[in-house]
Amino acid sequence: MIKSLEKAFRNYFPKKYKFRQKYILATKDKYGIEIGGPSQIFSNSGLIPIYKKISILDGCNFSTTTVWEGKLEAGETYQYSKHKKPGTQFISEGSNLTSINSETYDFLLSSHNLEHFANPLKALFEWKRILKKNGYLIMVLPFKEKTFDHKRPVTSIEHILEDYNLNIDERDNTHFDEILNLHDLSRDPGVKNKNELTERIKNNFTNRCAHHHVFDKNLAITIVQTAGFNIINAGIMYHNIIILAQNN
Repeated sequence: MIKSLEKAFRNYFPKKYKFRQKYILATKDKYGIEIGGPSQIFSNSGLIPIYKKISILDGCNFSTTTVWEGKLEAGETYQYSKHKKPGTQFISEGSNLTSINSETYDFLLSSHNLEHFANPLKALFEWKRILKKNGYLIMVLPFKEKTFDHKRPVTSIEHILEDYNLNIDERDNTHFDEILNLHDLSRDPGVKNKNELTERIKNNFTNRCAHHHVFDKNLAITIVQTAGFNIINAGIMYHNIIILAQNN
């Protein structure tokens, strides 16, 4: 009974991240881009309700068809909020945004997205390029202890640096055996059994479902700092590592 009442209460008054005002102030009335969205966490009912405060938001997805959003079309079609005019939808690798000029955006959003990049540091440097000086990065990563990655080791920053130096691309399969051996199927509603997981991983270049790298809060902070950002806030809520950083 108590749990049912709490659930009903949270439908009307959802929990919010306690430092959300820092994130709202960083994006209010500003022009941004989201890589891999839209994301529930930034909606009115999410932990960090940013969408309702921003001015314009463009989006970038890697393909015209994704597991999360279905069919997509490039152009003025990025519908992140029913109360806002659509932004521009780019169809591009998030680590290769050559169609976007340097220093275009006031902020960049990324939620449960960077772990799907084989070369996350390359992506962060590209995101830094399209941000204005003193622009903001708002990034949410999966906190491994609360996800299907909890049995996997945290990736080392040395490995991420090596991927960057070797210019690893999205066809990389280095971590696939680890995923197949340590993935907790009981925490993943997207697959029913090991065979389905194997098939999904085999087709990762098309579906991008694999978590190449596993993060804790320390690694999240370190990789953002390595890319040249200043950390303003870093915290954990539920299964989310939440980062607010500023471009130097």
